[in-house]
Amino acid sequence: MQNLKDISIQYVKGVGPAKARLLANLGVVNVEDLLYLFPHRYEDRSQFTPIAMLQAGKSQTICGEVLICRRNFYSKSRTVDVTIGDNSGRIVCVWFNQPYLDKIFKKGQEVVLYGRVDIFKKRLQMVVPDFELISQEDRSLNMGRIVPVYPLTRGITQRYLRKLTFTCLSLYAENLQDIIPKEVRQKHRLSPISQSICQIHFPSDAIHQQKSIEEIAFEEFFLFQICVILRRLNIVNKTGIAHQVDEVLIEQYKISFPFKLTDAQNKAIADMCLDMRQNRPMLRMIQGDVGCGKTVVAFFGCLVAAVNGKQAAIMAPTEILAQQHFLNFQKLSGQGIFKGVKGVLLISSVPAKEKRAIYQRLKEGDIDIIIGTHALLEETIAFKNLSFVVIDEQHKFGVNQRALLSAKGTNPDILIMTATPIPRTLCLTLYGDLDVSVINELPPGRGSIKTYHFSLSKAQAVYRKVRELVEKGTQAYIIYPLVEESEKLDLKAAKDMFVHLEKFEFQGLRLGLVHGQMSRQESDTVMVLFKKHELDILVATTILEVGIDIPNANIMVIEHAERFGLSQLHQLRGRIGRGPQNAMCVLLGDPMTQEGILRLEAIVKTTDGFKIAEQDLKIRGPGHYFGRHQHGLNELKMSNPITQIEVLEKAREDAIILTRNDPQLNTEDHRRIKEAIKKRYPQYLDLILAG
Repeated sequence: MQNLKDISIQYVKGVGPAKARLLANLGVVNVEDLLYLFPHRYEDRSQFTPIAMLQAGKSQTICGEVLICRRNFYSKSRTVDVTIGDNSGRIVCVWFNQPYLDKIFKKGQEVVLYGRVDIFKKRLQMVVPDFELISQEDRSLNMGRIVPVYPLTRGITQRYLRKLTFTCLSLYAENLQDIIPKEVRQKHRLSPISQSICQIHFPSDAIHQQKSIEEIAFEEFFLFQICVILRRLNIVNKTGIAHQVDEVLIEQYKISFPFKLTDAQNKAIADMCLDMRQNRPMLRMIQGDVGCGKTVVAFFGCLVAAVNGKQAAIMAPTEILAQQHFLNFQKLSGQGIFKGVKGVLLISSVPAKEKRAIYQRLKEGDIDIIIGTHALLEETIAFKNLSFVVIDEQHKFGVNQRALLSAKGTNPDILIMTATPIPRTLCLTLYGDLDVSVINELPPGRGSIKTYHFSLSKAQAVYRKVRELVEKGTQAYIIYPLVEESEKLDLKAAKDMFVHLEKFEFQGLRLGLVHGQMSRQESDTVMVLFKKHELDILVATTILEVGIDIPNANIMVIEHAERFGLSQLHQLRGRIGRGPQNAMCVLLGDPMTQEGILRLEAIVKTTDGFKIAEQDLKIRGPGHYFGRHQHGLNELKMSNPITQIEVLEKAREDAIILTRNDPQLNTEDHRRIKEAIKKRYPQYLDLILAG
């Protein structure tokens, strides 16, 4: 039996060196890679929706003939408009800034299109739909059936990829080897992997398609859960530090604030105390919305470490967030139970001489709490007795980075914080090795936030409203996606708009500018002025996403809002409404894609971070939920924790049984599992298994 990893894709008929280089962009180097390059969606081309029966507001697939192709490059929008017709009617399809399309769409050409249908000027319209030109020679694979739609790269078409995949399945499908143990396959009545893979690519019908999706999803969940479970076993089976935590300390901490802690904060502190008293390492995640008070909980763990004569570290993904944490620490230090607790800030902009002094003090144990960014991971950093680690916004760090910081102590307790609410199913998938505490309450006395969406054409009216409210005493943020204007993107930029707004719309008001290209000292100076209300309006980029807390700033305008992710919009909006006054967030933008439309609809409807997270998952899928930083989810190709929770739980149950009986995956039956995990999730397995 041939090993499909050893068969180069270059030598398959119809490929060759040039196509092989293009396929490598999709991660396809050998035949096995191609067979595991799964469709990201399907189109049922056995029966198309007639154009006359299309419903506005839904994504649908149509097949028709090109009637008219018009290039419209005299207006600002620069479009190619193509009229498609079938026996029932016509629809106009629009593409922006893609002039080459008028050479692709020829009158009489048969084409399949997929996209959201809307009504524009009383006529049906599709904006930037996916399309595929149909030729007579490949109709058997591309028409009259459920057709796979693959991720593509420049130079590779759907028709080519379908034909190549069909060829490789015909030649090599029987060589695919089952990874899941025989007893598990029998228990769940799973088909042989060769059969499942064939049906994933070219399903016989909808029933076989759904069955194959569930079977491949089971395999993906099963392998990933083995990684997650073994990672937890690797940590909790070690001997940690049993901290002394008495009730007096807990009560003293709670009354050291000028406000009362919420029930959710008290519960999270109680969970953490229980863990820190154990002689095994804590591995806990606290998740909660923007402004819910996670940092208050984290500082208590730092205090416990200091009281026990140990050291604590807080690692944040950005300098501005690290600075905010340190500022909050400084408010506590030197008074009450924090008297005598020594803390420092370590970020890249700290002068070299000062850094060397910090390194020495850390090594000697003269620092109790250190707060910083990736700088904490440097090899030159050594602790005397690190016992408590806080990692903020975990999804912005890789698993290896988490391990590097904890390796600087002897199995320290680890607390992970995230202001990106994670639905339970995704939490179970990705963070099944963690105990989870949820802070689902905001501190009392907060105002409400209303969110509105307007077209960019309404910007002047919005500016007038901002001016009116600012003149009454409140402060405002105006957010842009870029620092400087881009030649490739027709977007307003922070620097240019700052000059414009100061001269025209907000003349006479005090404006400040903050963006990521400024030095720490420059941005700090502006932020201090804004905090003191010596500035009325702050023009900024996404540097405001985290770390800014100004209760009097209760207006936010986000321009080109469709350019931001849903989670990013939620984080930005969390900068307002932090005082007792009600707040207003205005989204200005003209989304041109279905995803952009759905994002803005979701952010307008709710301020509940967990509901937004659920919607974000539905829109983008779990593989893109955390962007490029989070390994693991990107390898889940056919499995979705939101829609396949039952499959996930079954796979997890069997993964627990397998790892309990063979934690090193050393038996003959499990070596294939080990090899598969090494290929798919090397960054996880390398942390838990030797060899």
